Amino acid sequence: MAYETVIDQPMIATERFDLRPLRGSDAGLIAMNAGDIRVARATPTIPHPYPPGAAEALIARAHAENRIEDIWAIDGTRTGGATGGSEVMGLVGLSRVDTGQSEIAYWVAPAWWNTGIASAAVEALLSANPHAARTVFASVFQDNTASARVLTNCGFQYLGDAETYCVARGACVPTWTYSRKMG
Repeated sequence: MAYETVIDQPMIATERFDLRPLRGSDAGLIAMNAGDIRVARATPTIPHPYPPGAAEALIARAHAENRIEDIWAIDGTRTGGATGGSEVMGLVGLSRVDTGQSEIAYWVAPAWWNTGIASAAVEALLSANPHAARTVFASVFQDNTASARVLTNCGFQYLGDAETYCVARGACVPTWTYSRKMG
């Protein structure tokens, strides 16, 4: 008999999907989707090729008691036809940066690009505000204008330019940094 780790992270229901804590059974879909070069090149930390065991390690970090990041699966199974019913359409996470400050990061599998899933997931997480953050930060690669639109559509304001190392590209990539003051 297998047991799942129960963590103190809320499940957030929306009309189109649920944001739920990661489960061990998510490893295969996370590996498949994160292993897509288009996803990996749009994030700073996802390597390509995606190594064996990386999804399981991510899930273990997401369940650690001393974690600084909470990660949710964007799960469309409850709503079925509205999203195609996948258990892992992408991931969205909040990292604690400082008292009252968090940073949001997300990726969506290519099958759900241009469907509004990313904007809806970011907005749902911000509305729930599980970290009780006063300010939420985000950054995106400058060649990922779709992700920048997600942030501006969700009320983020541009702060400035920077650069971040991208593991999949093996290079520093120019970024745009954003913030959103919370209610």
